[in-house]
Amino acid sequence: MSRFPGVDFLDFDSLLEDDERLARDTVREFVDDMVVPIIEECHREARTPLELVPKIAELGLFGATIDEYGLPGLGNVAYGLIMQELERGDSGLRSFVSVQSSLVMYPIYAFGSQEQKDRWIPALASGEAIGCFGLTEPDFGSNPGGMRTTAKKDGNEWVLNGSKQWITNGTLADIAVVWAQTDDGVRGFLVDKGTPGFTSSDQHGKFSLRASTTSELGFVNCRIPADAILPKTVGLKNALMCLNQARYGIAWGGLGAAMDCYNTALEYSKERIQWNGQPIACHQLIQEKLVWMVSEITKGQFTALQMGRLKDAGKLKHQHISLGKRNNVWVARECAKLAREILGANGIVDDYPVIRHMLNIESVYTYEGTHDIHGLIIGQSITGIAAFNAPQTDDARHKVEVAQRAS
Repeated sequence: MSRFPGVDFLDFDSLLEDDERLARDTVREFVDDMVVPIIEECHREARTPLELVPKIAELGLFGATIDEYGLPGLGNVAYGLIMQELERGDSGLRSFVSVQSSLVMYPIYAFGSQEQKDRWIPALASGEAIGCFGLTEPDFGSNPGGMRTTAKKDGNEWVLNGSKQWITNGTLADIAVVWAQTDDGVRGFLVDKGTPGFTSSDQHGKFSLRASTTSELGFVNCRIPADAILPKTVGLKNALMCLNQARYGIAWGGLGAAMDCYNTALEYSKERIQWNGQPIACHQLIQEKLVWMVSEITKGQFTALQMGRLKDAGKLKHQHISLGKRNNVWVARECAKLAREILGANGIVDDYPVIRHMLNIESVYTYEGTHDIHGLIIGQSITGIAAFNAPQTDDARHKVEVAQRAS
């Protein structure tokens, strides 16, 4: 099997530190050797490749930016490059590591008690425990503040009621980070697998992220101890801080999928012979597609790198992350489309990775903030005007209320 050569049109590598290149190259080799040979089978079988978890843990990829508990304490550019390479393998694999690191280990590390950290960070880092993040609900995706899941204090316990949807790793998880409305606003809780009143079930019929487990969580009078709350959570902003960690990684991950599609199309175009014994790469139409891909990937690389440098300096803002996630995932989506066109009929079979990336990126395009929602976040930043909810007249509000009562 040939090694992935990377995509570097403007000497991007010269801007990386040695440890950043080492992290990327280590994960690149792991993806080539252990992910690529099995990922198509996992996609066909709709199976999360759990056999890779011990190696991922051995490489220190779970919670890689944490500098306690024997973890690497990598910088954010190195972490981003790790996400890039994992998503080159498969978006579902990057999602698995991203959830474990950014949405489970991060909130426990940032908002948890010392006891919670000591119990869960080592177990999650070693892969002995798997976590999930419960924020999105069946009726509330882009508007997490509308959540209906509640947590009521009852003596020395909290009682959870509600449901969460589209939860990565939900049925695999030993611990769930769950966000719920309380009398004091939105707070985070840790719910152990097997807690009475806590159920999980898998989402079936997916044509996207098939090598990833997606679940629904349910809570019916689910009683958890008082100390299951993440004590430093003080509102929805803490959940959004977790999402920003994940979205940052997605901005890099999208480039990985785009790079794999571009490289596949480039190599195919040089080998596919048509019209007088010439490779299709000699045609202007093909070259225009390849040029678009490498141009946009290159711009995305420098965007992601600057985000990482700002993050390491403590200067990265949420609108910057929105720009990176929105742009780079869109680039991945378009690269998958163009690569499929270059491959022709071969673009729809899994002998090549293009159709799998195309399907996966449809989920990445909308999760962790849709393309349009990130546009509104950027729009608010540059205009100072929030456009998430258009002003409603009394008549419009009345019609909404009538429709809600009718349903």
